[in-house]
Amino acid sequence: MSSFSSSEIRHEFVKSKVGIAGIIILGSLIGISIFTAIIIPLETFQGWNNPGNWISYPKTAMPSWVNFFMLEKIPEHIILDKPIFSSQSLGPITVISQQFNVNYDYNDFPSDFIYEFTARYSGSPLMQISVIRPDGQTLSLLSTALPYSKEEILHNERIFSTDGTIKKNLFLQSEKFDFSLEGFTAEDIVFSALSEHEVLKGNYVFLVNLYDVKKENEIMDSSLIIGGKVYGIMGTDELRRDLAVGLLWGTPLALFIGIAVAVVSVTTGLIYGVYAGFRGKATDEVMMRFNDVIYALPALPFLIILAVTISNSIFVMIGFLTIFGWVGIAKVSRSMALQIKTKAYVEASQMMGQTNSKIVFKHIIPQLLPYAFASIAISVPAAITTEAGLSFLGLGDPTFPTWGQILHDANTYGAAARGLWWWIVPPGIMIAITGLAFVFLGNALDAIVNPKLKR
Repeated sequence: MSSFSSSEIRHEFVKSKVGIAGIIILGSLIGISIFTAIIIPLETFQGWNNPGNWISYPKTAMPSWVNFFMLEKIPEHIILDKPIFSSQSLGPITVISQQFNVNYDYNDFPSDFIYEFTARYSGSPLMQISVIRPDGQTLSLLSTALPYSKEEILHNERIFSTDGTIKKNLFLQSEKFDFSLEGFTAEDIVFSALSEHEVLKGNYVFLVNLYDVKKENEIMDSSLIIGGKVYGIMGTDELRRDLAVGLLWGTPLALFIGIAVAVVSVTTGLIYGVYAGFRGKATDEVMMRFNDVIYALPALPFLIILAVTISNSIFVMIGFLTIFGWVGIAKVSRSMALQIKTKAYVEASQMMGQTNSKIVFKHIIPQLLPYAFASIAISVPAAITTEAGLSFLGLGDPTFPTWGQILHDANTYGAAARGLWWWIVPPGIMIAITGLAFVFLGNALDAIVNPKLKR
C-alpha cells in the first residue's frame, strides 16, 4: 500500500478529465446553491406548502420557453397591478372605479382569472365587476355587497372565476351568445366569440366599481390575474407553486443531505474499522460481528419503518441514513488497518509506549485519508437517491422542497398520466446530474489512490 501527499493527489487529479468534469459540475451546483440562498427569500422556502403564497401563480402551467417552439403561442400568465383609478359622484352616491386593460392575443383560452383587492371602508359598499369585450359587448360578472362593518376596516378578498355566482350571472346573459353555454367555464364564456367556441382576440376592459354614500371609502391595493398556461422557467404544479423555486432550493438541500450523510458515515466507518483491525483478537471479532449484523439488515424497509414510527424530519432522516451507511467503509478500513499495523513504524510506536488511540489517529488513519475522500465522493449519490426514494414514497419531510418531494407531489396528482412532463423530468435530471458529479470525483480519486485501478 502506497501513501500519497496532497500535492501528489492534486497533480494527478488535474490530469483526469473525468475528475475535472466532476469539479465543473459540482462547482455549478455550489454556485446555484449560493445564488438560491442570496436571491430567493427564505420566506418563500418556508412557505413552500402554504397555498396562500402561490395563489397569484397559474395552475399546472408549462415553462414559458415552450412558446419558442410552438407555431401557435400558448397563453402566458398576466398580472395587472396598476389599474386606472377614477372617482365620481352620482348624487349622494360615490363611485370608485378601477379599469384593467388586457390585450389578449392568443388562440387558446386562459385557465382562469382572479381579482384580488384590499378595501378600506365602513358600512357595506356595493362592488360590481364587469368586462367590456373587444366586440363592444358588456358582460356583468359580479354584483355583491362587501361584509358589513360599523367601524372602518381593511378588507382583503380574492374573487375567482370559478365562483359559482360569476358563472350564474354569465348564464343569465346567454341571449348575447348564439350558442349554448352549457359545459363552458366562466373564462371560456368571457373570452369566447359570440357565434362559435373560438377565442375573441383584442382588448378587454375589466371594470370594478365600488358604490357607497361615504366618500372616504377606497380601494387601496388591487390586481387582476389572467391565468396563463405557460409561466416562468420551469412552470408550475397543481398547487400553483413555481417549480423553479423548488428545483433551486432542492440543490443546496441535496448537497447538504448527501455530503452530511457521506462525511458522517465514512468518518464513523473509518474509525470503527481501523480500531477493530488494530486491536484484533476478541475486540476485532465482536466489533466485526456487530458490523455484520448491521450490514445484513435490509436498509430500505428499516428506513421506512423508522420514518413512519419515529419521525420523517429531514435531520432525523440524515441520522437514519448514517446508521446504514458506515458498515461498508468499516470493512474496507479494517482490512487496510490489518496491513498497516504490521509496518515497522507502528511497531516502533508501540514499543515507545504510545497509546492505542494516538497510534490509530496519528499513524494509521492519515494513511487512509485518500481512500476516505474517494469513499465520501462515491457515497454522496447513494444518500441523495435514498432520500429521494423515501420522499417519493411519501416518507420525506414535506416542509422541505427536495427533488424527491417534488416527484412525490407529481405522482400524487398524476403528473405522468396527465402529461405534465415539466413536473417530472427536471427534478429527475437534477438528481442524475448531482449524482454524476460525485461519481466522477470518486472515480478520479479512486484511480489515483488505488494502484491496481490506476494501471
